[in-house]
Amino acid sequence: METTFTITRTSREIYAKWLEKYSLEQLNKIPQGFSNNLIWNIGHIVVSQQLLVYAGSNQPMMVSEEMLAKYRRGSKPEGDVTQEEVNEIKNLLFTTIEKTEDDYKKGLFTSYNERTSELGFLLSSTEMAIDFNNYHEAIHLGIMMQIKKFI
Repeated sequence: METTFTITRTSREIYAKWLEKYSLEQLNKIPQGFSNNLIWNIGHIVVSQQLLVYAGSNQPMMVSEEMLAKYRRGSKPEGDVTQEEVNEIKNLLFTTIEKTEDDYKKGLFTSYNERTSELGFLLSSTEMAIDFNNYHEAIHLGIMMQIKKFI
């Protein structure tokens, strides 16, 4: 799992650089033909990791109900986010992963609610959810690379 957590941390560092590189206006811009923006994708990967790992293991999540509603699968941006919200998301990029790694090492994840992801991946353990999360984050990085061409 050490390699998996290293990949996750590296992914989060890449996302953090996007938050530093693009202005608030650019983060909020939804290009024509897209249903979301850069900041939604970053908020979405934070929320999705919490749902995949913590909710899937019947453990409390680190994200608020408001954040869940705003960034979960099927949602879309309903308005511009503020710089304070960007800062919160940036903080959660790292605190959620640090806590996940710590909780994993402590043996917190003792069961998992087996399910098949929307993409057809069978998730039958916390380890599989953590692995799948890296795949999911890469998909959203690809979407962001497309969005950046139009902002």
